[in-house]
Order: sequence, then structure tokens, then C-alpha cells
Amino acid sequence: MNIKGSLIKGAIHLKDALTPSVNHIQAQEEVLLSLLNTAKDTEFGNKYQFSKILNSKIPARMFAKKIPYFDYHKLKDEWWNRTIDGEENITWPGSPNYFALSSGTTGKKSKRIPVTDEMINSIRAAGIQQVEALSNFELPASFFSKDIMMLGSSTELNERNGHLEGEISGISASKIPFWFEGFYKPGKEIAKIDDWDERVEMICKKAKEFDIGALSGIPSWMELMLEKVIDYHQVKNIHEVWPNLEVYTSGGVAFAPYEKSFNRLLGKPIMVIDTYLASEGFIAFQERPETDAMRLVTNNGIYFEFVPFSPKYINQDGSLKQDAPSVTLANVETNQDYVLLISTVSGAWRYLIGDTIEFTDIERAEIKITGRTKFFLNVVGSQLSVNKMNAALRKLEKEYDSVISEFTLSAVRINDKFYHHWYLGTTVSEENETLALKLDKLLKDANKNYKVARSKALHGVKVTTVSPSIFSDWSGSQKKKGGQVKMERVMGEEKFALWEEFVRSYGN
Repeated sequence: MNIKGSLIKGAIHLKDALTPSVNHIQAQEEVLLSLLNTAKDTEFGNKYQFSKILNSKIPARMFAKKIPYFDYHKLKDEWWNRTIDGEENITWPGSPNYFALSSGTTGKKSKRIPVTDEMINSIRAAGIQQVEALSNFELPASFFSKDIMMLGSSTELNERNGHLEGEISGISASKIPFWFEGFYKPGKEIAKIDDWDERVEMICKKAKEFDIGALSGIPSWMELMLEKVIDYHQVKNIHEVWPNLEVYTSGGVAFAPYEKSFNRLLGKPIMVIDTYLASEGFIAFQERPETDAMRLVTNNGIYFEFVPFSPKYINQDGSLKQDAPSVTLANVETNQDYVLLISTVSGAWRYLIGDTIEFTDIERAEIKITGRTKFFLNVVGSQLSVNKMNAALRKLEKEYDSVISEFTLSAVRINDKFYHHWYLGTTVSEENETLALKLDKLLKDANKNYKVARSKALHGVKVTTVSPSIFSDWSGSQKKKGGQVKMERVMGEEKFALWEEFVRSYGN
């Protein structure tokens, strides 16, 4: 009997049983009041009269009326530049000790997002909530004594102007509580290595010394790491190295595109638990095994608002039009995509995080990520969101009993006619022209707006298949490998031209 694991599992079950269920709407009202009260004397709070909002009959309504929408660039230009320069009390009391460098998916230049001590505590508390939720999953007692491999960015943070900078996964890992250090792998020394390839090489060398029960990280980079460990030890699958691996927590990226290729690296099925950790905060996590939807963390320093997702509310650059309507958690509906807005204990206000979500269970505040506002392809009225693209590719994958783990596309002009040009990361051997016809039909069948566009201004579809490894190499060439780096699903013409040049350099 695994006594240590049994004790930990028992403690988690007891804590979960003693913790009252969250009234999500009430929790959100309390979070908003706390944020406004804490920041009312900041420069932002004074400009937008937080004190008056607090004294109004319905603060949430007044808050939405008085404060404009912000994306990163608007908030940075108008407010955060002063925070970055060291000024205090700008959008949040004091000055943050950390800045998260968001590599994300948009451009080579990193964003600098304030990370306050309150946000670090918020992320840690949300992580504890997720651990407590493991009591809902059927996991053996032995699991709770195993190591957890967290494949994020380097924990070696850079000092700049009196604060520390790094990706949020590196900041979080550098602040892990002392009681967790014994479970945390690859360990502090390896985690500090800045070069991703070098860090993974060290993981390969040490792999058999670890007793991994769970993995955590972005799917594309996790796959690459597992492949390298398998290759290094000349085994057939990762369970020959880590036989007790039972759980994978995926972070902030839809797992479905990677499911087939990921499963081929395993010796037995494992449980996949979705997590939504962004540079701006810990947004949501999967709380129960009956669904792959995630519960919003409604009681922990983040206030959520939702804008119905429609092309008429989105600017060409993916930002929100200021006249777009918003709703609170009390007024959301299912079967509706929403643009997600957050206000946080790091001084983000009505902030467009860039993701679109839909609610699967309103009472439980459970959501799924459906795409990115910047990845919404609406050239000539085609209205393609990432979830529609993924759904079509999963059907194509099934038809060929193959894997399409990566893709990107752009609307391009050929002889003054618009085409959607898709690049698919796959080993499917079918002719590109045939794949284009099949993909086009799947999209027509699933999306009436796309079907209408194809009968008018959208002239056709092109498909080019390439090796899946090109996508990770592209990401590495644009930014640092690993961490929170994600592949652009939709590119503008200028970026797409660079992508095609990069692909040609591989001889494809």
C-alpha cells in the first residue's frame, strides 16, 4: 500500500468535502467590488471614478458603461508604459515585481504584462483548487505520490529596471511552494536552463531517475519533448520510461488537434485534463471527468465579462469596437461564442485577452475555448472560426486514418481572386488538390456563411501538406522555443509570405 499517496489523496478528498460550492454569480460580484475598492485611488481608478461606481446601485452596469474596452496595445500605450517605466499606482496599487513576457502567437516582439504579488497568489490558489478537483477523478492513491513534469519556459528570470521578467510558466514555476518542490520535475536546476533544446536534452538524460505521474504543458512542445525522450532511450513509447504516467494537463490550447499524434507516444491511455492558464492569469480548469469543459475561476481575483462574438463587433486587427455590447456571467447563454474580457488583480481592466469561448454549463460556469479573435477569418464573408477549422480537420483526419496535428492558413489573392491557402502539418499522402476539394466540402457542409462566400467572392481552396516539424521550427525561428509559444492559425498576407519563404527553405 502506498501510505504517502493514500494520505495525500485522503486529505484532498476531505478538503474538497469541507469546501462549500461556489455561487459563481455572487463570487463575481464580490470580485468586482474588491478590484474596484483596491484600485480606487490609482490613477486609473481616479480617471474612471471607481468610487462613484462602488456607490452606484448596480456597480457592474456602471463599470461597463464608464470603462472602455482595452486590448494589450491600448492599455500599454495609455497606461502600462508608465508602469513598465517604474511609476507606481497607475492601474494597480504599487509597482509589480514581475512582468510576464507573452510570446503567444502574434509577432516577434514580446508583450510585457504586469504580474503583481496578488496575481501570483491568485495563480497559486487556482492551482490548489485544481489539485483539490482531482478528488473528482478516479485516480489511484499511488498517483498522489508521483512526480509532476512541468514543461514551461525557463525559471531563470531576467532583471530589468528593478523587476524580474519571464514567461508566466517560468514565473509560476519559480514561485512554487516549498511543499511541492519534492514533486516538481525537471527540478530547479534544469528548469533554469534558458535554451529549450538544451533543457530537453537534460530531461532526456535524467528521465529514468524521475517517477512521472503527470505532465503539464503546451501540447505541441510536450509532444516534442516526449519524442526526444523516447528516441534517447530507444524505446517504443513513453510508458517504457515513465510507467506510472497517468495524467496530462493541457494548457490554454485545444487538445483535439494533437490527440492522435499524442496518443501514439503512449503505451496505455492516460487522462487528459484541460487547463486555461494565460499570461494574464489562471482563467479556468477542468473540474470533473464527465466533460472536457473547464470551470471559470470566479472567486479568485479575476472579473469576467463577455461580448457576443460577431464580425460586426470586431475590428480588422482583432480588437473590439467600443460600441460592442457586453454581458456578465448572470446573463450568458449556451450555444453562443463570446469574446472574453477580464479585469484582474494585476491592473488589467476590461481587457481583451484574445480568446473566444462558449458556455457548456452556465450553472457550473463551465466553458470551452473556441478560438482567437485574431484567428477569425472573415475575408469576403467566409466567417471561419478556429473551432470550425478544427472540426473540419478532425473529419479529414478520420477519413484518412491519419494525423493533422498543425495547420495555418491565409486569405490570398491569385490573379485578383481570393483563395484560402491552407498548410497542413501531416503525413497524409493524398494529392493536395484532392485534400483541398474534401476540406472545402467539409467546410461548406458545416458553415452556411462559408458556403455562401464560396458561391460568390471566395474563389477556391488550396492545400499544401508539409512535415509537422516545420511548424515547431517556424515557432522557434520567430520566438523562443517551448513555454507558452503557440502557432498562428490564421496569418495576414505579409506574415504568410514570410511563412511560405520559410517553408521553401526546407525544400517543400
